[in-house]
Amino acid sequence: MTGRPAIAAVAGVLALAASALPGAAQAIQNPIAVFAGLDKITGRITTFEIPVNEVRRFGALNVYPRVCNSRPPTEEPKTTSFVQVDENLINGGTRRIFSGWMLAQSPGLNAVEHPVYDVWLIGCMDPNRPAVPEKEAEPAVSAPPAAQDDGDAEQAPPAD
Repeated sequence: MTGRPAIAAVAGVLALAASALPGAAQAIQNPIAVFAGLDKITGRITTFEIPVNEVRRFGALNVYPRVCNSRPPTEEPKTTSFVQVDENLINGGTRRIFSGWMLAQSPGLNAVEHPVYDVWLIGCMDPNRPAVPEKEAEPAVSAPPAAQDDGDAEQAPPAD
């Protein structure tokens, strides 16, 4: 097999293999990103929600989530958001201080670290998506009662 049929065959095999990989589930796009912000002056942590492609101000920062993706509940949690953050300057202008992906499972990896404010992704949400019911509590399996040693029973001699 050479030429285009070979390339098509290899591409088909790779596509099939990729679809069988765990974690290859389709990302769920959410309309709202949820962030936490730390004001280092007051020591106060604030949680705030921002609709995707809108801006919210946190202190001197403007936070713009561009996309907020999560995985289905049956998959391993992985929540990501592409975020841009601008700092409002004293002269009235702004300066981009962050543009990149934030990972909710690793908040320290790509958080915004500013001299006064820190911002990190907590999660994504869709108020229109029905909540996933939690599993019913499984009955606890109890171990059989331990044999009681009342001291009168003879013990077997140790094996040599």
